[in-house]
Order: sequence, then structure tokens, then C-alpha cells
Amino acid sequence: MGKIIYYVASSLDGYIAGKNDDISQFILQGKGVEKYQSDLAKFKTVIMGRRTYEFGFQYGLEPGQPAYPNMEHYIFSNSIVIENLAESVHIEKITIDKVKEIKANSETNIYLCGGGEFAGWLLENELIDQLKLKLNPIVLGDGIRIFGNSKNFAKWDLIENESFKDGLQILTYERKE
Repeated sequence: MGKIIYYVASSLDGYIAGKNDDISQFILQGKGVEKYQSDLAKFKTVIMGRRTYEFGFQYGLEPGQPAYPNMEHYIFSNSIVIENLAESVHIEKITIDKVKEIKANSETNIYLCGGGEFAGWLLENELIDQLKLKLNPIVLGDGIRIFGNSKNFAKWDLIENESFKDGLQILTYERKE
């Protein structure tokens, strides 16, 4: 069974995007970003919420097409409607059973892309197994919080810490049982 790994960029104050979904202040190139891209190649399954999938449209992603060609996509939404889905893109209702089914059937660990509200829902339902935080040396002050509006308590064990010259760190945490 694959683990759900929330691999996400964050500011020091816990935002994955600034106001108006602005990500321009995050470190977008360098050794840490290369490490992240290399890590993504190991995943064959990606899950995300509607807002994350639609965020890709402003960067050229065509509706219904995969954001990551090497991965099977599961877009969780109770409202999105897209015609002409690629074979590797699936729209799913937000249910614990569907997430557990994907976990049980995945050949590899599962990349939780984006986050915010969907990540908060997964956290509240104890479905995130690992957190890989690309911690950027910035404070945004406002925007999309790493776990949306979730107020859920969770404890994590730091299992790996990688630091890069540009100040980016990749911190890997396992959820404590």
C-alpha cells in the first residue's frame, strides 16, 4: 500500500501561495527544486483538489489533461465538470473510501499535489502519512494556508532534513501514530 506524501512548498509562516494564488516569491530553481523534480519522477499516482488542478490552467494545462505525464491523476471535487478527460485523469467525489481505495491499489507512494482545503480534509481524516515540506526562507503574511482552515492537531517526527545554499530546506516528517 502506498503512502500519501504531501510534498509542498511553504513559506516560513505556513502559506503555500500568497494573496491571489501568487507563488512568485517561492524559490523556483536551484538544487532543491531539482531534487523535488527528481523525487516527483518516482510517483505514479497524484491526488489533488479542484483548485490545485484548475491552478495549472494559468500555466498552460489544458482541462482534462494530466499535469504530470508519468502519473495517474485523481482530482477530488464535488463540483468540477470537465468534458474529454484523458485516460489518466479521473474526477472523484471527496470520500474517505475513494482515497483509501487509491492508497490500497497504488504501485508507488501517492503524491498529494497542492493542498490547502483538500490537504486539511485529508489531515482531519488521518490520511496523510508523510509531509515533505519545501520550506522557503520567506514570510508571505497572507494567502493559502498549508492545511487550509483545518484546526486539527497532529504530531510529526522529523526523519530527514536537506538544506540548500539558496536557503531552501526540504524537511521530511512521518506522522506519529
